[in-house]
Amino acid sequence: MHADVVVIGLGAMGSSVLYQLVRAGYSAIGLDRHDPPHRFGSSHGETRVTRLAIGEGAEFVPLVAMSHAIWRELERETGETLLVECGALMIGSDAAPTLHHGKADFVRRTIAVAEANAIAHEALDADVIRGRYPSLIGVGEADIGYFEPSAGYVFPERIIASELALARRGGARVLTETEVLRVEQGPDGVRIGTTNGTISTDRVIVAAGIWTGPLLGGVYDATLAVRRQVLHWFETEPDELDVLRELPVVIWQHGAGNGDYFYSFPVLPGQTSFKAASEQHGETCSPDRLDRAVRPGEAEVLFDRHLRGRIRGVGPAARRSAVCAYAVTPDHGFIIDRHPEHDRIHVVSACSGHGFKHSGGIGHAVVAALNDPAASDPNFALARFM
Repeated sequence: MHADVVVIGLGAMGSSVLYQLVRAGYSAIGLDRHDPPHRFGSSHGETRVTRLAIGEGAEFVPLVAMSHAIWRELERETGETLLVECGALMIGSDAAPTLHHGKADFVRRTIAVAEANAIAHEALDADVIRGRYPSLIGVGEADIGYFEPSAGYVFPERIIASELALARRGGARVLTETEVLRVEQGPDGVRIGTTNGTISTDRVIVAAGIWTGPLLGGVYDATLAVRRQVLHWFETEPDELDVLRELPVVIWQHGAGNGDYFYSFPVLPGQTSFKAASEQHGETCSPDRLDRAVRPGEAEVLFDRHLRGRIRGVGPAARRSAVCAYAVTPDHGFIIDRHPEHDRIHVVSACSGHGFKHSGGIGHAVVAALNDPAASDPNFALARFM
């Protein structure tokens, strides 16, 4: 088989890239070791947070803005609901240091990004937060808030399925249950060895997520840490259900460490459970040794550490849970760059736990820059780790 471009990995980034390749007129093949959307990578669990003001850095803002526009186009083409702008509330302390994705004073950073990019928002003090959201019972006197009405959540599995369906309709070949064994660049192109044969291509885009390090080795294997994450859907009190449905997405930083925060979603229509999670930063593993079973007591630990005394109407028992994994760089940023030794191999990973909101825009940007090295964003260069 041959195609202009082959995409390895069809999760958040790979499915977006494949869709954009077809739109740009490339012949393309997409490969995935499972059958996406699936539960083995980083892009499952029903919902993901999206927000336009990105406290991780202003360089991310154009990507998420493009993502929102692309998802609205996808909604019109497919009839699916993909993006829900229910608003997002971020809470942090104005008196003590807080850290999120490696960035200090994250609420203030987010406000500054919103102001610099004319993103509609409100800066809230503790009294306003308590008055507006009475179910948030743990707001302290020194807490401040940032509310963004155009933020909310997306449905990752629906987005991936929609992108792959439209890519197939446009002529892309999608090979699932196909593991990539090797990627070798030669003088005339790239040969990809898989469990279903060999594919030749002019260029390859590796969007393999947690499998990027094992596949490419070298600096990628040394740089990308694979971290296990657990999502929980907690029981709710019937009398509080309507209030929990009306909450925005909440991102609450209540301590000084990267893991001293949680994020949550409003109870979705037709459901009665409350999804909440944090990020685990200490547990690093290989993709093949990732413990995908939820351990006894994990939900209770998250509830006690993060939700107890902060959200009314949510109980400690989890109705269900799910395990996913992040590939994380040392600075919690992205890698979107050409391979340092092979100019026909492009790498789109890792996303460090905050990538899905940017995935639509990244797919668009990667394809636009496919044949123009000067168009690559230096903020996402691999060289910063070498």
